Amino acid sequence: MKININGQIHDVVIIKKRGNKNIYMRVKEDMNLHITSNLFVSDKKIEKIIEDNIATIEKMYNKQIDKKDRNNDFYYLGDKYDIVKVNNDDIEIIGDKIFVGNRANLDKWIKKQAEEIFLNKLDYYYSSFSLPLPKVSLRIRKMKSRWGVCNTKTKIITLNLELIKRDITFLDYVINHELSHLIHPNHSKDFWNLVSINYPNYKEIRKMMKKY
Repeated sequence: MKININGQIHDVVIIKKRGNKNIYMRVKEDMNLHITSNLFVSDKKIEKIIEDNIATIEKMYNKQIDKKDRNNDFYYLGDKYDIVKVNNDDIEIIGDKIFVGNRANLDKWIKKQAEEIFLNKLDYYYSSFSLPLPKVSLRIRKMKSRWGVCNTKTKIITLNLELIKRDITFLDYVINHELSHLIHPNHSKDFWNLVSINYPNYKEIRKMMKKY
């Protein structure tokens, strides 16, 4: 099955599962429309659902295109920089440009910056948190679907390296979110109340983060 979006032809990948009660549609990084449905939903019905939701699907495609464009550019703490190749190993930011010897050095620099900034921010919000917290450790790694994770058993907070590319408020919110899980290991009303106490404008930041 194919779909035409803005003059571009894309595949429709259909996965049918016996246990599925609902129909789910997603545009993934491969720019194809992925649909998951119950085993007994006919292709004809899926075609009708696509037709009825074409405006929503177009928005999903546009969002994925915007995401690809942002990920292909170089961002540091929310600002976009043009990469300029130089003949030395130093990395320097001047204005809206970052001067780089090679990509490997840039990746190392990004990781080092993240280690310093993330740890300083974690220490700051940990020490100023509204409730006493157990001692925590920090890990940093790339994650595809999460900005942060709190392991309440090991007391390890893992932050997504990609946060170093985004506005610093994203990092502030994620840290407060994960610290709150040390008190409430769920997303209950009490959890969100605690988040709001320590980071009052979290709803605004969560709305901004949905673009990514």
